[in-house]
Amino acid sequence: MQQPVPEGPVLRGRALCKTYGSGVAAVHALRDVDIDVARGEFIVLLGASGSGKSTLLNILGGLDVPSSGEVEFRGQRLTGAGDDELTRYRREHVGFVFQFYNLIPSLTVAENVALVTDIVPDPMEVDEAVGLVGLAPRRDHFPSQLSGGEQQRVAIARAIAKRPDLLLCDEPTGALDYPTGKLVLDVIARINRELGTTAVVITHNAAIAGMADRVIRLADGRIAGVERPARRLTPAELSW
Repeated sequence: MQQPVPEGPVLRGRALCKTYGSGVAAVHALRDVDIDVARGEFIVLLGASGSGKSTLLNILGGLDVPSSGEVEFRGQRLTGAGDDELTRYRREHVGFVFQFYNLIPSLTVAENVALVTDIVPDPMEVDEAVGLVGLAPRRDHFPSQLSGGEQQRVAIARAIAKRPDLLLCDEPTGALDYPTGKLVLDVIARINRELGTTAVVITHNAAIAGMADRVIRLADGRIAGVERPARRLTPAELSW
């Protein structure tokens, strides 16, 4: 049965445009994009390479700023915010997961996760975060002793240890094989379901859209369509 999506946008973007360069060399990465993200929602941003997915995610996460348009988090404007304010937004409210894991090789699993617990007011216990991604037996291993899927799960544990409102994932399965990718998607789905963390996942893989409450398709920097699957599939039900 499909889960109801809680009402009330936690994040809102209006008329978002992003242009790199100028004149004939200008690249329009985003063109007048409107988006609302509800609290607890699981959104998949779907589109081909160059469609604007990563640019939109980076703007929503405070890693980049739009050329024009407005972004609000819980009614507070992020557009025009200073570096310190954006840093605080990213630190306290956003967890990022990227295609590449960005772990520190000289630190163990637990130590990599612990890096974020010193910079937020109410962090999760390290062992709780590691346990949520199924890596409790590997807490004292180094990244070189882990598989790619395990390293990605460490990256997710590090992201959720901050107790973020938003979990933003950019191609989290892009470097993984099929069965490992499904394990990682299962972890993201559990975090969304059990902790109520709002999740936005970028992918070019249309099959992953079946997991979402809402699928937003991008093409040429614009929203090309929005769909609500009749039923949210579990990662085990996906195939590609």
